[in-house]
Amino acid sequence: MGCTVSQEDKAAAERSKMIDRNLREDGEKAAKEVKLLLLGAGESGKSTIVKQMKIIHEDGYSEEECKQYRAVVYSNTIQSIMAIIKAMSNLKIEYEDSARADDARQLFALAGAAEEQGILPDDLANVVTRLWADGGVQGCFTRAREYQLNDSAAKMTMQTIEIIISS
Repeated sequence: MGCTVSQEDKAAAERSKMIDRNLREDGEKAAKEVKLLLLGAGESGKSTIVKQMKIIHEDGYSEEECKQYRAVVYSNTIQSIMAIIKAMSNLKIEYEDSARADDARQLFALAGAAEEQGILPDDLANVVTRLWADGGVQGCFTRAREYQLNDSAAKMTMQTIEIIISS
């Protein structure tokens, strides 16, 4: 029992120094971080701002993130056109082309599996394209304030379909 420090005490002191160093480094890193609180109503564009900042100030999206977002875009497209079709019956709006009624039935038949798998097969994309081109569907879309439809529905639906058809 001398006056020297034991091995355990030396190891504890070394661990303590390492913890202190890590805390200091984390503190310095946190001091350089900027946090931004985005407030706004639903569908006001908060997540869009975050996504744009990521594209501009970081390296954009990885291939895996693109695949994840693709499924979300497909799902939103399907849900938007389905909301319009459902609203047509509530608002008593007819299709300009009666063949679109068959397309609407096909849309509802194919939509569940496509959303579940995160894909938009060609046959479903063609159905959505034909429905979107119908004057009755367009008329219903212009009355979107009378039913629940995302603000981005029109732009997203058409851009998605055009991209799918061109690829």
